[in-house]
Amino acid sequence: MVPAFESLVPAAERVSLVAMATGETSWCVAYTKSRQEKALAEDLGILGIRHYLPVVNSVRYYGRRKIHCSLPLFPGYVFLCGSKADLIAADRTRRVVRYIKPPDAAKLRVELESIRLAIESGGELIPAPMLLEGVAVEITSGPFRGVRGVVASMSDASRVVLNVDLIGRAAALEIERDLLRPI
Repeated sequence: MVPAFESLVPAAERVSLVAMATGETSWCVAYTKSRQEKALAEDLGILGIRHYLPVVNSVRYYGRRKIHCSLPLFPGYVFLCGSKADLIAADRTRRVVRYIKPPDAAKLRVELESIRLAIESGGELIPAPMLLEGVAVEITSGPFRGVRGVVASMSDASRVVLNVDLIGRAAALEIERDLLRPI
């Protein structure tokens, strides 16, 4: 089984878990200037800095025109993994406002892995306010098997909210209650 951290970055860019344990590299969150998420992700790719920017497909209407676009799931945030030198290089792009260090890097990796899994499985994620109270669940079968989140009762549909506690953001995924198991 591939650890959650390993699957967030392409095989060519994976950092050894030994390096993670020694503190040479770690995950953190870059809070970006307005509408600079994709540009920062592109710059990080050019610089060779490991990063993760979850994007979702969206439809926008401008008058009679219908535009399909991909937008960041969490506007204003890009997740990156690197050393202090990498953070300094990312800061030189002039797109980063500040960095947020996670108090629990392992928890952040698990949360990001759940988001990545849901996006790759074709889930229609909807940005949602983060829930502070609720029941933690895991999806037991189907294409979203293994995804963990918090259940929210919104109107008639059941939604699993995938939280990223560090930045206070979340995304909702509609799912049947039969597929949920409390953790």
